[in-house]
Amino acid sequence: MYICFTVIAGLAILSFFFLRTRFPYLGEDCAYILRSIKLGFRLIKYKKVKPFYSVLDCFLDAAKRHPSKIFLHFEGREYTYGEVDKLSNKVARALQAEARLKKGDVVALFLANEPSFVWTWLGLAKLGCPAALLNFNIRSKSLLHCFSCCSAKVIIASSELQDAVEEVLPTLREQGISVYLLSEACSIQGINTLSDKISQASDQPLSWDLRANVNIRSTALYIYTSGTTGLPKAAVVTQERVWAASFIQAACGITSEDIFYVNLPLYHSAGFLIGMVGSIERGNTIVLKRKFSASQFWSDCRKYNVTVMQYIGETMRYLCNAPKKDNEKNHGVKFAIGNGVRTDIWSEFLNRFGDIKVRELYAATEGNIGFINYTSKIGAVGRVNFVHRFFFPFTLIKFDIEKEEPVRNSEGLCIEAARGETGLLVGKVTQRSPFVGYAGNQQQTEKKRLRDVLKKGDLYFNTGDLLRFDHMNFVYFQDRVGDTFRWKGENVATSEVADILTMAPCILEANVYGVKVEGHEGRIGMAAVLLKEGEDFDCLQTYKQVVNYLPAYARPRFIRIQPCLEMTGTFKMKKVKLVEEGFNPAHMEDPLYFLDTEKKMYVPLTEDIYRAIACREIKL
Repeated sequence: MYICFTVIAGLAILSFFFLRTRFPYLGEDCAYILRSIKLGFRLIKYKKVKPFYSVLDCFLDAAKRHPSKIFLHFEGREYTYGEVDKLSNKVARALQAEARLKKGDVVALFLANEPSFVWTWLGLAKLGCPAALLNFNIRSKSLLHCFSCCSAKVIIASSELQDAVEEVLPTLREQGISVYLLSEACSIQGINTLSDKISQASDQPLSWDLRANVNIRSTALYIYTSGTTGLPKAAVVTQERVWAASFIQAACGITSEDIFYVNLPLYHSAGFLIGMVGSIERGNTIVLKRKFSASQFWSDCRKYNVTVMQYIGETMRYLCNAPKKDNEKNHGVKFAIGNGVRTDIWSEFLNRFGDIKVRELYAATEGNIGFINYTSKIGAVGRVNFVHRFFFPFTLIKFDIEKEEPVRNSEGLCIEAARGETGLLVGKVTQRSPFVGYAGNQQQTEKKRLRDVLKKGDLYFNTGDLLRFDHMNFVYFQDRVGDTFRWKGENVATSEVADILTMAPCILEANVYGVKVEGHEGRIGMAAVLLKEGEDFDCLQTYKQVVNYLPAYARPRFIRIQPCLEMTGTFKMKKVKLVEEGFNPAHMEDPLYFLDTEKKMYVPLTEDIYRAIACREIKL
């Protein structure tokens, strides 16, 4: 008997080591798949249960269970679940009385990262009103566009954004839009104060009947994304999508005991859905930051006992570039959730700040497919498993970079990319993984739909991203395609920038693209421009044009003057060669200019400036 048990034990040990060698990520795969299945069943339950159970209901249950638990830390102040619940009641009642809001009315939130963002949104949800989350960096034409495309009836703005509101106020008043400022006083005619009304309103609960018509398919939010072309597009985020995004924390193993540090803007899906709404789903505590600060980051983490941080590639790099200190590993951060970190920065971050489980994501606000790297393998944005593929079908297809279109065979169908080959990621549109599209922009919605992919009549969502799957099922992001690039964590639509540039008196046409800069994530804006006949490049006027109409991250830092702009056979501007050539003045004869923020104008790009950029003596 002893020999028999010994043999069995030996075989078990050998089997374990065999499986561990053959399938090194088996444990992580099983844990993640199990969590995913549980979350999937929850989502199915929410789809069927009546009355509909929303994230708001989840928050209200948490407020009843532990009203005294801290929900939010902000600049030294604490707000409990119970307090935030009551404050959102006051907001809802004030808006009900002042703006006469009714269920279904869309309200645009033009707010900075502050606690009022959270309870204002909760108040709107209690009234059954979708919220449009406006980027607080946008101004003028972009602001009006973002406001109008979601058919909002009301705009609520932070007091520090009053100037931006005043700039577009005449147009808003013409359209009969109600404008509210989170302030006690305002002397501008047409801008109503809201803080004084909120302070006087009742904090008693509101009737559930106000949101009785809300269901899993109802629009909950409009989140803006600069997609392939044009001005920012309002991605329609349904209640189902809010739930699905909120599960990311749970999928990463975050619990109700964790403390989640949100330093990304709440107008983004990462900060709002993964960070804030995800913390509501988990019932944990948020530390909200007005804006990211590398110098204060780790002291904040120690002060508030942070266990989970959010990041984008830029924030990771800023942390690694900060001066070294003796106590850098003295913190309680266990997880980092985000996207866009370079492999070298990832490794440096772990070496410098300790054993933090980095959960790199791949997703898009409007998309129907995403990945999570739940193994912490450096460089990967996700991992493919059979459960994921079953519930959210996807594939990689061959893509012609020059023509900027998928490669098709003689039957007109797309060709799947081989394992290890870079291809365009497309997600199959099904009832389980829908693509809702963009509010008020059917043309752009249709552009993201790809038909006849693997068989006639099928329909896929075109992510516009090139990825690669390796032989161990890890997913790697390669590049973006089309007319968009990413800089400072923001998507930049090239046609929007081109439209602004061509408003400058000296510029006839502009071809905008993103170029890589050593030591930086993403691509920085550059434009090849054709001048009007007889005109010289106006360094000062062009500078004023881009600064007045574009946020800092979208301004082209480099201008290349060309005698003509090359076109494809279908009259699209060629970009691939321009991107490859970059902005090194030693490698081209065309005049080059650099946006100098100190001199407040475009200046000739000399080799000295180029070297200063390469050595990081000039900040971009």
